[in-house]
Amino acid sequence: MLSVELHTHSEHSHDGRDPVEALLSRAAAVGLDALAVTDHDLIEGSLRAADLATEYNLVGIPGIEVSSAAGHILALGVEEVVPAGLPYHETIDRIHDLGGIVVVPHPFQKSRHGVVGKVDKDALAAADAVETYNSRLLTGIANHRARRFTESRDLPSTAGSDAHIASMVGRAVTEVDADERSVRGILDAVRAGRTSVVGSRTPWRVSAKQVTGNARRRVVRRITDLF
Repeated sequence: MLSVELHTHSEHSHDGRDPVEALLSRAAAVGLDALAVTDHDLIEGSLRAADLATEYNLVGIPGIEVSSAAGHILALGVEEVVPAGLPYHETIDRIHDLGGIVVVPHPFQKSRHGVVGKVDKDALAAADAVETYNSRLLTGIANHRARRFTESRDLPSTAGSDAHIASMVGRAVTEVDADERSVRGILDAVRAGRTSVVGSRTPWRVSAKQVTGNARRRVVRRITDLF
């Protein structure tokens, strides 16, 4: 059984902070077997992390968090950018065409670009897996709804720390019963549903600090754009 972190962000994301080396170091320190860096609509950091992963005795899974027209979608196992803003099903098709798998993160969290509300549950079931435990939770209701949905549709479940700083890597982990310790072995096992989820909440003070930091960065970017 492999312990896999499938949802993290590096400094390449507009809301991330730390370099990929810090994420990899943290993943190794907490005993993970594999790490996916899934920056928002950018792949450079993830490809670098995948290249460096063996130096940390980790499997590096390339990926990206795509901002589809319906909301966020994790593309795991891809090495090219999937354009933002495409319709939900077209985004899924693009990911599959690139050899990746589709995981829908925090689907019932509308405030965080979850897809439910813009697509129906039949469309959600078109994903290869659904994230049923996201560590950045407030009440846990959205995670509970995601878990009930996967159970009702017999869909694979994953967990994700959704870490935007290195110290939060490993808060939510997908245990994967993979045939081999490789990117393809892990992703094939996720698609087959040979997973279980283990997670703990991101501390509220960390989430609050991130929200404040994101707002500050948006203001700075807008000012910069004006000049």
